[in-house]
Amino acid sequence: MKPQRLLLHICCAPDATVAFVKLKERFEVEGLFYNPNIFPEEEYRKRCSAARDLAEAWSFLLHEGPYDWESWKALTRGYENVDEGGERCQLCIAHNLRQTAVFAKALGFGWFSTSLFTSRKKDLRMIESLGYRIGKETSVQFYYEPFRRAGGFDESVRHSRELGLYRQTYCGCPYSAQGANSNGPSGSTRAG
Repeated sequence: MKPQRLLLHICCAPDATVAFVKLKERFEVEGLFYNPNIFPEEEYRKRCSAARDLAEAWSFLLHEGPYDWESWKALTRGYENVDEGGERCQLCIAHNLRQTAVFAKALGFGWFSTSLFTSRKKDLRMIESLGYRIGKETSVQFYYEPFRRAGGFDESVRHSRELGLYRQTYCGCPYSAQGANSNGPSGSTRAG
């Protein structure tokens, strides 16, 4: 029997490594790099390039959504000073997951998920709740698995070092960069 198809929202290549490894045991997996929250555009390009590198190294199809920073900025207007992990992040993650589900439905995928479940800094329950709600709204099934557990995050670090993938130091938006370190986006590092 042919495995069901799942579209994986890729927040960044390092987090996608362990997510892809675990998901490919159950699904035919393709990726979607859709992250209009990433700023500046140079940072977006670095992360998108790393996702392409991963897709090429591990032979999976990667779809790329549009980079629409201005729409994302409008979506989160008024939430600039909200703490990381708060309402702004919920709006952002819901937007990215909804776009993934819409894309998945348009391409005939039965399932969608996100590599955000690999990150140690994300609220798994909040993302899970958003994913299931969006799945019901779009009629595409949402798959939840806490990829970071049982050493998953450390495994993602190991994979990204082995592959030489770019590893960022902040989630993506300028507000998360301010909290990550005093250098902001320019403080990003490459694994290796």
